[in-house]
Amino acid sequence: MYLDIGGNLSVRAGCVMGVFDLDNTSWSKWTRQFLQQAQAEGRLIEATDTLPKSFVVTQEYGIFRVYLSQYNAAVLEKRLSSPRAGKFSSIKELGNE
Repeated sequence: MYLDIGGNLSVRAGCVMGVFDLDNTSWSKWTRQFLQQAQAEGRLIEATDTLPKSFVVTQEYGIFRVYLSQYNAAVLEKRLSSPRAGKFSSIKELGNE
């Protein structure tokens, strides 16, 4: 199952460790430090050309990544909880939609 996070990017739903709203979390120095460290290590991926509204933390094959998304955290969480885990249920469907 895949989660569409915007910017023509999808991540495996099983790899998602958390979805966080930037408005509610960016006031914390710990969150800012986490995002700065991810950027310094090259693990921050921008999935939007507009102002991001949320970030998604994933771990796949022992590698942590942070994706900035144009979508609201509530939208992403709803997609994760849906039976299809967002827009795509398999990689095969990516070419069909």
